[in-house]
Formats: sequence, structure tokens, C-alpha cells
Amino acid sequence: MKKVHPEFAFQSRELEGQIEGTLGDPPNRKNYDMMVQALVSEYANGDGLDDVNMMAFALVDRIRFTDPKGLVREAMDYEGDDPQRVFAMANCDGDDEGKAMYAAICENHPELARQAIVTAFLYKNQARWEDDDQSLDQLARDDEGDDDELDENGTGIADDGFTELFDDRGGERE
Repeated sequence: MKKVHPEFAFQSRELEGQIEGTLGDPPNRKNYDMMVQALVSEYANGDGLDDVNMMAFALVDRIRFTDPKGLVREAMDYEGDDPQRVFAMANCDGDDEGKAMYAAICENHPELARQAIVTAFLYKNQARWEDDDQSLDQLARDDEGDDDELDENGTGIADDGFTELFDDRGGERE
């Protein structure tokens, strides 16, 4: 499995959340289909939001990937330098509106379209890639312990100067 750029991993997880949220619980396919159709129509007309996830949402059910290995390689660099290369790795040839949408986003928003295509690919092919483990357990394993010196006196206990700041009796102690 290949590691992908953290932003692509994040966008793929966000897309999954958007799709699940739109489907609802219990799943309502009619609402989902209406949402996707509205997005496809907007992007096909050259409009639509300049948002990676919305564009990926519009693409995800219509797009077909012709070069999966190439898309995994592209997923390692979020700010890729050649959107045309990614455009050649996928298509939306299933219907006329899908073709129109694909052509419009590739022409009007090439960088965003590149990112949306890769995001849709990662969402649909989750077994082909892995994300950096950002869990608290993993972060603690990588901790070098540089927070051992919590205060100036090195005891880890707050001194009188600090505690007096919060003492409503003006620093007087019993």
C-alpha cells in the first residue's frame, strides 16, 4: 500500500462523511441522487462551487478510472504540476451530462479538478492506499519528552508567584 499526501487522505475522509451525511440514516437514495444531480448540472454548466469535496461528490458516481496506479502516484503530491496527466487517467463517458461536467471542470478549474479526481479515486479505492497514523497513541510514541520541564523551578509544581495570580485573598495563605 502506498502512502498518500495527508491533504488527500483528509479530503477522502471528508468526502465519505459528506456522502454518508447526505444519504442519512436510514439511507435516502432519492435525496442523495437529487443532490448529486444538482451538483453535476452546476458543474456541467461551468458553474458550481470551487470546492474539492463538492466537485469530487459530483464525480464519484459517474467517474471511471483508467490508470489506478498512476492515480495512486498522483495522490502523493497534493499540488501536482500537470493536471492534464490526471485528466487522461479518468473519464465520465457513461452519459452526456457526465461528459459535459468532466470537460467543464477540467477546462474551468484544472487544479481543483485534478484534486477532485484524485480524491474521488481515493474514496472509491480505499484499499489501495494508507494514511499517516495521526492518532494520539502514535503521536505519543513519537514524543521526545521535550515537555518535561513544565515550569522554571523544574519541580512540575506551580510556585507561589503563579498561584497568587488566581488567589482571591491577595496571596495571603492560612
